[in-house]
Amino acid sequence: MLQYRPLGRTGLSVSSIALGTMTVGQQNSEAEGHAQLDLARDRGINFIDTAELYSIPPMAETQGSTERIIGTWLKARGGRDKVILATKVVGRSDATYFRADGSTTCLDAKNIHAAIDASLKRLQTDYVDLYQLHWPDRRVLLFGQRAATPARGAGTGAEVPVEDTLGVLADLVTAGKVRHIGLSNETAWGVHGFLKAAEKGIGPRIASVQNSYHLLNRTYEIGLAEFAERENVGLLAYSPLAQGFLTGKYLDGARPAGTRLTLFDRGQRYQKPGSEEAIRAYVALARELGLTPVQLALAFVTSRPFVTANIIGATTMAQLEENLATLDVAITPEIEDRVDAIYQLHGSPAP
Repeated sequence: MLQYRPLGRTGLSVSSIALGTMTVGQQNSEAEGHAQLDLARDRGINFIDTAELYSIPPMAETQGSTERIIGTWLKARGGRDKVILATKVVGRSDATYFRADGSTTCLDAKNIHAAIDASLKRLQTDYVDLYQLHWPDRRVLLFGQRAATPARGAGTGAEVPVEDTLGVLADLVTAGKVRHIGLSNETAWGVHGFLKAAEKGIGPRIASVQNSYHLLNRTYEIGLAEFAERENVGLLAYSPLAQGFLTGKYLDGARPAGTRLTLFDRGQRYQKPGSEEAIRAYVALARELGLTPVQLALAFVTSRPFVTANIIGATTMAQLEENLATLDVAITPEIEDRVDAIYQLHGSPAP
């Protein structure tokens, strides 16, 4: 059953399933994107997540395409006030195609103001309900990097202080362009830093954190999950199917036609040592329980007490229907014990 959960302390209630849109504009056409958005709204989903970066995989030719398609949908369908719309500004990057002047990006005033104005234009709206920092400006490990891998943005200049970024976001809230703010791909230190700065009156309080969370990556539970209970900063869980790996469709080296891994060869985050063994165990458990692997994986994420919304994505309407059907699956204490037994053996092989 679809629930509506508080988005931090904002006073907004968001559907426990959010529609992720990063395939729209590349794997999915405008018409297909509109059909997905229509179905989601018809099923009671009021929360749509996107980013200036999208569609995926990121490239100059398609940057902003997802926001543009959501914008044409909003214009055609109306009802903007019934939609809770979230987008993101990119963090520090060497990419030069995000800004009109060809400069690289960071989370300073120039970049954030340029980003929100461009997003609002593409989305054909005057405001976004939740504006998220896609990744931190400072040196952190991102997107499954190993400890020895230089963090994104390393060597590209001094980091922008949290307080400075928060001050810019405060200006956007005052201007009415943004209602609330959130973080993404963030650490416990970062969440604490933003909360501490807000308590000092420097800027708005964060409402959420959008991080990867799924059966192959439960690292959020250590250090970050506590913020949901103590500070009302819940998780917007992305990649709940681990980019499709938890369906089992890539086991034994399979590469089905039309899938993201086959098309783009971007699954390295989920192909680390131990991942296949863990996937096999979860797939076997799902079948033993009379569930599909999709049902087990998505229902587990949605059921977590620290999750505000589970961000699902699909490239076909059949996939979207299957994802939405997981709302009828209950994770009983017995199922949770079985899942945790696998977790004890395999841990989080694909953070």
